Amino acid sequence: MLEIFPMYITSFKQERLIRVYLPRNYNKENQIYPVLYMHDGQNIFQDDVAIGGISLELENYLDENELEVIVVGIDQNSDERINEYCPWINGEYSKKILGQASSAGGKGIRYVDFIADELKPFIDNKYRTLKDRTAMAGISLGGLISTYAMCRYPQVFKSIAVLSSAFYRNQEEIEKLIKDTDLSLIERVYLDCGTKEAGYDDVINKEFSASNRAIYEILKEKIPNAKFEIINDAEHNYLFFRERIPKLFSFLIPVK
Repeated sequence: MLEIFPMYITSFKQERLIRVYLPRNYNKENQIYPVLYMHDGQNIFQDDVAIGGISLELENYLDENELEVIVVGIDQNSDERINEYCPWINGEYSKKILGQASSAGGKGIRYVDFIADELKPFIDNKYRTLKDRTAMAGISLGGLISTYAMCRYPQVFKSIAVLSSAFYRNQEEIEKLIKDTDLSLIERVYLDCGTKEAGYDDVINKEFSASNRAIYEILKEKIPNAKFEIINDAEHNYLFFRERIPKLFSFLIPVK
């Protein structure tokens, strides 16, 4: 069951659609649930509203597997996605992937603060949530901003799962932040990366993989339950992302 409503983002002075998945038995029981926050909300639940027409099909997956979790999707602003999902202006490392300098980014701090300070309290008040069991997941730039959110609010987002993360846009800054942050409260972190993120461009494929592995090497020294997988032949699109959804949920919400 999906509930969809607009929410005002104070720092951006605009409304954004929020999509909330509730478990099938939500209205039949008084159970409380963990919450997973995800970015690119249009692309999470249903193909008919997805940008490009291909989503993660998460509504069907959650219903079919009867997973007991609330999932909150935050729609992207397509014109501002890079700016909002990058905490800092794109750095030097990004030139290796983009081929040129970029002045994009820098609004990610305000975006994450909105989730922690405005959206989460609203969700916790409106729905029956386990307030201290909050996770976050993201794809590509959504992986970068999820990792940043974990570092900025480690007492809130204690588990993250990130697929094919575009760390490269803020590589230097996110590496330093992870090193400098106390992550002792973090319970689990999952990262993965495809071997063909850029199709047949082997140079970019290697740089993309190296970017993700560098982040993992730092995380694994600080978080005992950190996992990194290289997905053979996986490309940077939703058909491949969708295939990893079972792995994402089995890691974030282990069976008791």
